[in-house]
Amino acid sequence: MLKLFPKGIIPKQLVIQYTDRCNAQCPQCGMNVKENYPRSTLNPDDVKRIIDAAVKRGVKILQITGGEPFLFFDEIIGLAKYAGNAGIKYILTGTNGFMFMNHDSPDFTERVTRIVEKLAETRVYSFWISIDSAVTDVHEKMRGLPGVIAGIKKALPVFHKHGIYPAAILAINKNMNGFRDQMDFKSTEFYEYFKKAFRDYFNFLLNTGFTTSITAYPMSAYNAYENVEPVYMAISRENLVRFSNEEKAVLLKAFFDVIPEFRRKIRIFNPMSSLYSLMRQYTDKEWRCYPCRGGSEYFFVDAKDGNTYPCGFMRQENLGKFWELDFENTNHRPSCTTCDWACFRDPSELVGPIEEIFARPLAFINRVVTDKQFIRVWLKDILYYWACGYFNGRIPPSYKKLSIFTRR
Repeated sequence: MLKLFPKGIIPKQLVIQYTDRCNAQCPQCGMNVKENYPRSTLNPDDVKRIIDAAVKRGVKILQITGGEPFLFFDEIIGLAKYAGNAGIKYILTGTNGFMFMNHDSPDFTERVTRIVEKLAETRVYSFWISIDSAVTDVHEKMRGLPGVIAGIKKALPVFHKHGIYPAAILAINKNMNGFRDQMDFKSTEFYEYFKKAFRDYFNFLLNTGFTTSITAYPMSAYNAYENVEPVYMAISRENLVRFSNEEKAVLLKAFFDVIPEFRRKIRIFNPMSSLYSLMRQYTDKEWRCYPCRGGSEYFFVDAKDGNTYPCGFMRQENLGKFWELDFENTNHRPSCTTCDWACFRDPSELVGPIEEIFARPLAFINRVVTDKQFIRVWLKDILYYWACGYFNGRIPPSYKKLSIFTRR
């Protein structure tokens, strides 16, 4: 994806929430199966119309998400094929892993092989599987998916055999290293807990067979989000993901400090420059983040009404049907720094300096002069994305390239 950048192009991306239906019990997500509200699923023909419009408007990255999208396996496979044939280069989708339960059944390998073969027929670029904790029992109880970790461990070699290298996706929570819903915020203890939790989590992924990791920052309804009803209902009011800004700064510092230990062992998608900027945002009111590109190059389509929004957060900015958007006459400029969701926040922070280089070189020079640490971290991110093969989930990691990130 970064290969587009030398031309001064910020790749457009579209997230389509195909459904808000789910079969898991995850307490950290407002769409879990226990939540009682009317559920919705998009019409596949409407999604195809959106994809056609996306291709015409230069969208390069398409993410199909849920809920649990693979409750509609045939539809998702069909839409992924349609998007690939239409010209979408980077197609992303994933699952909570429910299909990997019952790993000891006689037909497990045959069943998983059929799933993987169907997925391999598409041009899906990246496929993710949710993992909430480094403790197997904790993850399975949180999700309500017994035996799923053993099934994932058994399924990953099948994926790899067919040229698919799934990523594990984590939503940061207090149970990452065991059940610990209550946690007193004491700077040192809090930091050390999460530092160990991230280390153990990465080691758990390596032992399970994953080659790539993606992390979502806590999607809680705390502080500024207390009375917000976002478009994407993954937001939760549970204490499990309830962190103050001060706490977020500390836990993300723990994440930031652990990443260099594992960059040569597993492809870690989160750019450290985004983490650095988020930490500064929480602790320094004068810090200038790169604004979210939602509504400019990035868009979100909601499962409930099929309408388009700048992101999964801004419900008040309904843009209507995607195929009716007038990209040529929009005057929207990136300006929002309201939320801290990784979905659009991470790529916006990563491409922000590149956009400045081409459009506002003096602003970039000023950033270089005033915050050399950010620029150093950002340049390493760019090199790391290259070493990771731009996170192409259809090829294995090049550990030779990743070896240059050995921490000394």
